[in-house]
Amino acid sequence: MTQTPVLGVAVIGAGYWGPNLARNFAASPDWNLVAICDLDEARARSLAGRVGGVDVVGSVDELLTRPDVDAVAIATPARTHYPLAMEALRAGKHVVVEKPIADSVAAAQEMVDEASSRGLVLMTDHTFCYTPAVVKIRELITSGELGDILFVDSVRINLGLVQPDVDVFWDLAPHDLSILDFVLPGGLAVESVAAHGADPIGAGKACVGHLVLPLAGGALASVHVNWLSPTKVRTITIGGSRKTLIWDDLNPIQRLTVFDRGVSLENASAEMLGRAEQSAAKVSYRLGDTWSPALPEREALGAMVAELAAAIREKRAPLTDGEAGLRVLSVLERASGVLEGSKA
Repeated sequence: MTQTPVLGVAVIGAGYWGPNLARNFAASPDWNLVAICDLDEARARSLAGRVGGVDVVGSVDELLTRPDVDAVAIATPARTHYPLAMEALRAGKHVVVEKPIADSVAAAQEMVDEASSRGLVLMTDHTFCYTPAVVKIRELITSGELGDILFVDSVRINLGLVQPDVDVFWDLAPHDLSILDFVLPGGLAVESVAAHGADPIGAGKACVGHLVLPLAGGALASVHVNWLSPTKVRTITIGGSRKTLIWDDLNPIQRLTVFDRGVSLENASAEMLGRAEQSAAKVSYRLGDTWSPALPEREALGAMVAELAAAIREKRAPLTDGEAGLRVLSVLERASGVLEGSKA
């Protein structure tokens, strides 16, 4: 039996997210973590020591000349994602980049095109998409268990740090948007974006916000983000024509709950009834069982790095590819445009 060769990877950025990536690459049987690259050499050496004493490289140019580096993981500020990713792709390296994929749709599109033209994998690290709960949500929707999607309500609020360079939409909403893109059939194929933001504390940027996204078939998704809430809430409710599910990410015992409950109009088919009769039809309520799917225990980033390796070996797009990152970024950029327009 032929043994699958281990791939070499380097992590660029040893700050907040880089250590998590490095730890998972180092623990993966698919990968050989060969180097850490960061402008802060002391920080890079500290991380390298914690993951097996791998090499420390101070220059990206030097790193990309190494033949033992098949892929790079970029965990640096969003404004640097585009130049670093493009340099890596042009050097023939596969790339996984922390969310958001770039700081503009135009930059992200160039990254996607560059990877495609070179036959390289460009992956967006939408970590939540690799959690057991979100994978199960995708399965339930794909199998038709929920029926047609009618609405999505997402809430991500907490008493969080007001970021110096982005508003609450760019800080928190990418998590929820990436999840919706992953679980909804066809991804985030939205034609319009409504955005409402407020800055009640005078921070100079939106600290509380709502996004409203019309979905296919007349469904509606809403995303509520907030830095000012004294309580932390992480929930997504997805209502279907057959069943509804609630994901509570802060509930360690029962993260997913599926409700066999819903609303229907008795004998109110548009093909069978006229407008007046349809309006007068009786509403019926379905009250069935509630159940909680069993979920495996595994770290999402471990599944993400395994998916990256599989995509490279199988010469296919990863589950959260550059196009997924582009769709999420498109919603964020359009929301920013709406907010800027409302100030004019």
